[in-house]
Amino acid sequence: MSGVQIGQVTQYNGKISAALLALTGTLRVGDTVHVLGRTTDLQQEVTSLQIEHQAVDEAGPGDDVALKVTRRVRPRDKVFKITGKE
Repeated sequence: MSGVQIGQVTQYNGKISAALLALTGTLRVGDTVHVLGRTTDLQQEVTSLQIEHQAVDEAGPGDDVALKVTRRVRPRDKVFKITGKE
């Protein structure tokens, strides 16, 4: 699998299992992301995105977006969008 970095985790809220991402690329509902850090290795499909508590289908460079995650992630973890299979 290959991917391109599209952002970084800036915050994590464990009560609602959501990560705040600072995006440098485009992210859409339905994309598959890979969150990678020193102790983090999470791959999942994007099922929910929010900007300022409003649901959106797509976010782009410069946006701070909330992403529902299935496991704990950490600030400074890198976020990659999976672009294809090898």
